[in-house]
Amino acid sequence: MARLSYRERQSLPSRLFVFPKERRYPIPDRAHARNALARVAQHGTPAEKAKVRRAVKRRFPDIKVSQ
Repeated sequence: MARLSYRERQSLPSRLFVFPKERRYPIPDRAHARNALARVAQHGTPAEKAKVRRAVKRRFPDIKVSQ
C-alpha cells in the first residue's frame, strides 16, 4: 500500500472519504479501504464502524466486510 502524502490526501475529492467533512478514513483504493476497516476496528465507535463498513461495501463490493 502506498502512503498518501499530505498533498495527495488534500487533493483527494471529499467523496473518497468515509467522513468527508472531517476528511477521515480515505478509501480511494482497495488497500486504503482495508486499512480504514482495520483502523476503525481499533479506534472507532460502533457507529463509525458501521458507517465505514457500509462505505467500503458500497465502493468495493468484492472486499469481505465482517461484522
